[in-house]
Order: sequence, then structure tokens, then C-alpha cells
Amino acid sequence: MTASTGNHAVPPGSHDFAAVFAMLKPHMAALDVFMHAQLSAFEPEIRAMADYCIDTSGKRIRPALVFTSGWRGEVISPDLVRIAGVVELVHLASLVHDDIMDEAEVRRSRRTATREYGATAAVLLGDALFSHALNLATQFPTTEVCQEVSDSMRKVCAGEIIQTLRRGSTNISRADYDRIIDLKTAELFRVSCHLGGRFSGYSPEYVAAAGKFGRHLGIAYQIYDDLADFFGDEKRIGKTLGTDLASGKITLPLLALADRLPEVEQAGLIEEITGRRPPQPVLRIQQMNTLGVFAVVEAAVEQELRAAEAALASHGELPPVPLLLRLCEVLRHQVAGLRKGDDR
Repeated sequence: MTASTGNHAVPPGSHDFAAVFAMLKPHMAALDVFMHAQLSAFEPEIRAMADYCIDTSGKRIRPALVFTSGWRGEVISPDLVRIAGVVELVHLASLVHDDIMDEAEVRRSRRTATREYGATAAVLLGDALFSHALNLATQFPTTEVCQEVSDSMRKVCAGEIIQTLRRGSTNISRADYDRIIDLKTAELFRVSCHLGGRFSGYSPEYVAAAGKFGRHLGIAYQIYDDLADFFGDEKRIGKTLGTDLASGKITLPLLALADRLPEVEQAGLIEEITGRRPPQPVLRIQQMNTLGVFAVVEAAVEQELRAAEAALASHGELPPVPLLLRLCEVLRHQVAGLRKGDDR
């Protein structure tokens, strides 16, 4: 099916984010102008640091969700551009902090901010980005954007805190994992879709459905991202991989592997997670392949994608819905690429 979008259409064979978002090129161009205009708000001494983070090499999925969930054709809404800028700044700030905690070397195919400027400065840089996002949110005539974004920021930080406190611990259940990714990833997907629909004048029923869609898509995306940490390729994905096991971060692939290993081998995996012996990622990937872990995690992604699609089932006549549903197909294709080794 081809999703009609005014004078543009998403080709039915398009299975990557770049192709699906090609119709958003004018919107993303407006976002680029807006983002770089924000540099003047930062103190001269840190503008170059902020500029280092505000680049155009990322997929910008969250801004795209703002634009697609509020899609009304090619008209570029200044409100949506500003909202997209707010959620992207929040996301960028969270990435800066993530890379510090993960000791990551590469983000978006170049050195992370923590490697470029040092961990101490990078922490403060992330804080500055968060702060400016809130400042932008206050510039709407209603407090709704500020309220939604600040609430989401707190939840994102709470998710990261919970995950950080659980690092090196094997006392984590599937429910704990679900809670963490709902907070740290799905919440910003949700608020992007919610605000996009809300500030495009769609009905409260659609806005609620779009938010629910975003939440399930965000959970699916984080599970995919955790799977890619083991089965992806750094050059294609553009960031440091293999950090979850090394940093003692329990994700669904590791949970599924631990459940399927014989008891004597579980002990070895626990020692790696807790840092009592060096991680063995090659061995663990081999075991995941042998024990069917990939299929288990893939099924979890599919469950969330189906829930996302179901959330929009009553709103299929609205212009944004075919575009949003296409994102589910893109993510399915990304997971399939990991299985085939396209990202290895």
C-alpha cells in the first residue's frame, strides 16, 4: 500500500527511516534551521559544544513522530517545528548522559560528547540542553507543552536512574525491564505523537490513540535497539555496540538467554553481568543463536507493533495514520535485517 501524503507518497517498498521520512524533508529542513538558531541562546563559551550535539546525522525519529502524527499535508506548522525541536533537545540531552554511563566511544558515527569534551563537561552539557528544551516549551501561549515535556523528562530520567541502580545486578525481572524501557524510551515517543496530534487540531480521541501508538512503538524500538547491541554492526548503526553486557545492563536478550542456559552456565553469565569476570560477547551471541533467543526477542517487538497498530484501528481515515503505520513496517524490516545479518 502506498501512503498518500499530498504531493508526496511513501513508496510501498520503502523499508528504511530515510525513505519513509523523505516526504518530511521540508519539515526537517525547517527543524534544522530552528535548531541551529537556538545556538545563539547558549553562552558563547559552550556554543561549539552545543553545536556538536545539534547535528543532522541522526534519524530524528521523535521529531518525525511529531510531524507525522500531526500530518495535514505539506503545510509546515511553526508550532510543530518548535515542539519537534523541544523533544529532539530532550533526546539529545539523554544521549549525552547515556554515553557517559555506557562509556561509549561513538554516537552517530563520530566521537561521543564525553570522549570529545570529557565526562564532567558532558554531564553539564546534557543539563544545558535539557534546560533549553524547557525554556522553549514555556514559549507557547499554553502551559500544556511545558507540562507534558517536563513530565516526560522526569520519567526519562527516572527510567535511566532505575536502570543505572540495577547495573551489575541479576535481580531484574521482565516486568522490571518493561518498566525501565517504558520510562526511558517509550515516554518520549508517546509525548511526540501526543503533542503532534494535539497541536494539529485533531480530536481528543485521535490524540489519545496517537499517544498510545507512540508508547508501543517506543517500547518496540527499544527492544530492537537492545537486540542490535548484540546482532548489529557499528558502522551501519553508527554507535558503539556491545555495551550492555560489558556495563552490566540487563536487557531482554540477556534475560531470555539466562532463562535458557543450563544452571551451571547461568553462573558464568551472572559473573559477567556482575563484573566478576570479563564479558564474553562472542560466546553469548553464539548461545543466543543456538537457544533461539533472537526469535523470542523478535516476538516481543512484534507484540508491541501489533499493539501500536491496534491503537490506531479506529482512525484509519485520518491523514497521519498510514504514515504512522508505515513506521511499524520499517521497524519490522530493521529487525529482519539483524536476523539476516544485514547489519553485521
